[in-house]
Amino acid sequence: MALAFISILSFFAYQIITKINHKKEVAENIKTIPEFIYQNINGGNFTNKNLKEGIPNLFVYFNSECEYCNEEAKIIKQNIDKFKNIQLIFVSLEKPQLIKMFAVKHQLTAYNNVHFLCDSKVTFATTFDVKSLPCLVLYDKNQKLIEKIKGQTKTEILLKKLTSE
Repeated sequence: MALAFISILSFFAYQIITKINHKKEVAENIKTIPEFIYQNINGGNFTNKNLKEGIPNLFVYFNSECEYCNEEAKIIKQNIDKFKNIQLIFVSLEKPQLIKMFAVKHQLTAYNNVHFLCDSKVTFATTFDVKSLPCLVLYDKNQKLIEKIKGQTKTEILLKKLTSE
C-alpha cells in the first residue's frame, strides 16, 4: 500500500516538474521570435526569415468567426496608416481560403507589411504559448518579446508598446 502511494506521488511530482520545465523552455524560446514556417494565403511559405529586420512585429492569432478577432482586424484597418512601420502577421488554424476571405473582408490584402498565414500543422499556439483568441504577440524592432496580450486591444496601446524604446 505504501509503495503504491509513493509511486503515485512520485508520478505526480514528475508530471509537475515536467510541466514547469516545459513552461520555462517555452518562455525562453519566445523571448525572441522563434523559428516558424507557415503557408501564406497565396500558397507560398512564410518563415521568420521573411520578416523585415529593424521594425516591430505584431502577431495576431485569430479565427475568422471570432467576433473579437473581426473587431481587432476592423480597428487595425481603420488605423492602418499608423501601422505602416510595423509588420502585422495574422495567423489562423483555418483553411487558406477562409483566411483569405477574412483578409479581403477587412481590406488588408493590399499592404506589404500585412501577412496572413495558415497554421495547418497547429504549432503556433504551442510555439508562441498562446491560449486564447484573439491573442496578440508583440515583438520590438530587435525581435525581442514585448508582451503577449489576450483579447482585443486598443490601437493606441498597441502602438505605444510597439514603438516605445
